Amino acid sequence: MITLIEKVTLLQQILIARATHKHAENDIDEFLKLRSELISQQSLKKIIPSILKTSRTLDQFWEQIKQKFEHYSERRNYIYSEFHPLLEYLENDTNAPSDQIVTNVIGRLDSGYIHIAWQKALERRTVDPEGAITIARTLLESTCKHILDEASVEYGNAPDLNHLYRLTAKQLNLSPSQHTQPIFKQILGGCTSVIEGLGALRNKISDAHGQGKLNVKPSSRHAELAVNLAGTMAVFLFSTWELRNEPDVES
Repeated sequence: MITLIEKVTLLQQILIARATHKHAENDIDEFLKLRSELISQQSLKKIIPSILKTSRTLDQFWEQIKQKFEHYSERRNYIYSEFHPLLEYLENDTNAPSDQIVTNVIGRLDSGYIHIAWQKALERRTVDPEGAITIARTLLESTCKHILDEASVEYGNAPDLNHLYRLTAKQLNLSPSQHTQPIFKQILGGCTSVIEGLGALRNKISDAHGQGKLNVKPSSRHAELAVNLAGTMAVFLFSTWELRNEPDVES
């Protein structure tokens, strides 16, 4: 199966061939197919080459490139520079070992929506920090609802994340008030603070709400923190739920 980076590289080669009069007849259809697939990748929209956004066909690209540059070498260098950010992003392995741990746990669930939410969160950490923070909270909301649904616990029509987590923590015996040991109360209180912090971060600097004149823009490190925390909490909640539902093993 051809990878995304191979498809992007092929697109670059097709454009260079057209810009230097070396294109083949089947390049027209191949360009249309590959361009359509790449443009549909919302997580990459900020680093997709501008020439792909403005050129819907090879003929449109040709009209632009021949007016912009006279020499082949200039055209090639321009195309290389346009594709460089996207190829550099795709070539860098942005997945940490912890990403795979979360992916494995979520993969055991029968919820396609949660699978998609986690993949979107991973994809957006670098290229769309605001969107990543929004989807990180969505992941936690979906996690809590999934567990509460399986436990047949009602949570209302439009609960906020904090309410969902309180219900879930109570169901899983993870509320600080359900424990007497200071260390467990401290750790579980920290989990509650993480949930509250992610909700507040999403409301403050994500793309979920409109911003005023002095708005704050999150960076990729903010998004990475939010996604990693959300993934870690999702694993903790799902693992606890699975453990509580394991049948007793007779010795």
